[in-house]
Formats: sequence, C-alpha cells, structure tokens
Amino acid sequence: MTPPGLRILMTADAVGGVWVFASGLARYLCAQECEVLLVTLGPPPRREQIGDLAGTPGLRLEITDLALEWLDPAGDDFSRACRELFAIERAWRPDVIHLNSYREAVAAWTAPVIVTAHSCVHSWWRACRGADPDEPRWQIYAANVAAGLAAAQQWAAPTEAFRAVVEHLYRPPTSGASIHNGLAARPRPAKKRPVILAAGRLWDEAKNVALLARIAERVPWPVEAAGSIAAPDARSRRPLLHDVNILGELSHVAMLDQMCSAAVVASPALYEPFGLAILEAAAAGCALVLADIPTFRELWSGAALFVDPRDDDRWCEMLTRVARDAKLRRKLQMCARERALAYSLEDMAAAYGRLYERALDRTVLVSALARAACEVRP
Repeated sequence: MTPPGLRILMTADAVGGVWVFASGLARYLCAQECEVLLVTLGPPPRREQIGDLAGTPGLRLEITDLALEWLDPAGDDFSRACRELFAIERAWRPDVIHLNSYREAVAAWTAPVIVTAHSCVHSWWRACRGADPDEPRWQIYAANVAAGLAAAQQWAAPTEAFRAVVEHLYRPPTSGASIHNGLAARPRPAKKRPVILAAGRLWDEAKNVALLARIAERVPWPVEAAGSIAAPDARSRRPLLHDVNILGELSHVAMLDQMCSAAVVASPALYEPFGLAILEAAAAGCALVLADIPTFRELWSGAALFVDPRDDDRWCEMLTRVARDAKLRRKLQMCARERALAYSLEDMAAAYGRLYERALDRTVLVSALARAACEVRP
C-alpha cells in the first residue's frame, strides 16, 4: 500500500500503452489519498485522454513539448528536458519521481527516482531486425538509457522476461523488479462478432500486423485492425495492410467496445514487453492467438494459443481452427478472461508503493550515512 499523502511526480507519453499505464496508476494512487502530478512528454494527449483524468481529486496534468527519448535518440532536447523537469520538481516538491522513460533520471532531482522500463529501441531492433542499430544516434540513445538506469534508486519492468533483457543489455547496478501491469475496470463482454481483431500501433513494425494482412484472404473471418497507421517518426516504415479492415485510431472507450464484441484477438508481435492491449482484450472475453515470444508465454500460458510470429501458414491454420471450432473458441475466451483477473491495478499499485518506499528508505539511509561521515571528519 502506498503511504497516504505521498506526492508523486510521474512522467508519461500519450503515444501508446504507457498512457494507459500511467493514467490508470495515477488515478488509483490519488484514490489512495496521494497527490500526483502527471507530466507528459512527446506528442500531446488527445482530448479524450485528457478527459479521462478530469475530476480526479489530487491529480494534476502538465503538458510539455519535451521530446520523447526514442524520437530524439541523439539527445538534442535532453538538456532542456532535464532543466524543465527539474524546475517542475522545484516548484511542486514531490516526495518521489516516477519516470516512464530512462534518460531523464540523470537530471538534478532532489527526490528519489524510480524508472519503469516499458520498452527500449535496442531490444526492439534485435527482436524485429535481428541486429543492433548501427547509427551513431542510437549509440547515444543506448548510453543515455544505461545512464538513466544507473541513476535511478529503483527500476522495474512489466515482465520478468523483459527485466532480464534490460539487465542483459544495459547492466544496471541495481536489480530491477518485475511488476506486471494491471487493469482497473473490467469491460463487460458483448455478443461476439465473427471477426479477428488486431489492436495497437499499426505503424510499429514490432506489432507485425502485416502478417495478418498477408493471410487475411485465406482465413474464414474478416480481419480488423484498430490503431494509428501514421507514425510520429517520419522514418518509420508504413505497413502494407491490404485485405484488412482498418478501423483507425480509436478512443480508449471505442477500442474497448471493439474488443468486447470481437470473438478473437490476434497478436503476431515480434516484440512486446507486456502488451496492455492483450490484457484488455482478455478481460473483454476475447479468444487470444498470440506470437510465441517469451513475454506472452510468461503472461498467457494456458490461456492462449501460441504461433511462431514468422510463420504465415501456421497463423492461417490456427486462426482458421479457432474460427471454425466454437467449443475451442469458448474455452479460450473463458481462460483468457479468468487469467486477466490475475493482473489487477490494485496489485500493480501495491507493488509500486513498495518500490516507492524502498526508494525513500534508501534516500534516507544515504543521507544519514553522508551526515555521519561529515560528523566524524577531523
């Protein structure tokens, strides 16, 4: 349980699942009598995202134009970000800094800092392209990620599998915690439609939605895809999604409506450190057909079917089987919904509360040791 009255400065971006994570956690913490200042970096949140926070006692939102680190790998905006965030801290005086990015942890914070490792470009690159990025700007990015992890008092990842990846790539001096993401509201499943739904950033190569487009004509049900197709980074490749019904970027409520009515959700992702959209789909009673990758195995073994994300024919076979076998489909829907109950916002917030307490305790200990060292000097 997070101590009541704690003041938390939390950063977030509005591009993907980080917003769902940060806004949900912030609202929950405020319900526990904490105060949260949610500071956005990168593209500003949409109107409906801001509206989701309206009327939450103890929650303030500050929108900045500071660059997200993965959109600014060379660090051109890094110094300005550190200065502005430190000025925000000085004006608001939080007890804890909770960053949902890495490099800003090296700013001259006075409060203890924790970092949540949601993803990183180097692990993305290895999973999607089988190598490390070789441009100098990505080497700068990696150095800043490592520095941020080293500067944080505590850090966490949303799965054990991704925590191990971060430790292997960046060798942080402290051991990270594995804290599964959780949901607050449980969507109520509606009458299911015979469709296969994909949800997420369609422009993201890691989501691998192009695989579903390649097999769409060969499966018995229509394939729908909900999410943005326009990348915030002009360098990102635009996917070819012929034969897929593109629903576009939906509000969170509209996305949940699609999940509640979809019979099957498919994710052939090459890379997914957690997958909040999959958790929401499971809670909405969708049958899950997922890529056979470590994070999905960790979270959904026994509650989903797994397929090699690079095997088009096997995906076609599995989706056809689920579409035609009503008994299997109902079993998968029930298992996914039951598994989703294990990932609650209450449990996630309690785990972060313990992380905040450890960061605060460590800061107090370090300060005490420093004072003691000064007192014994001749």
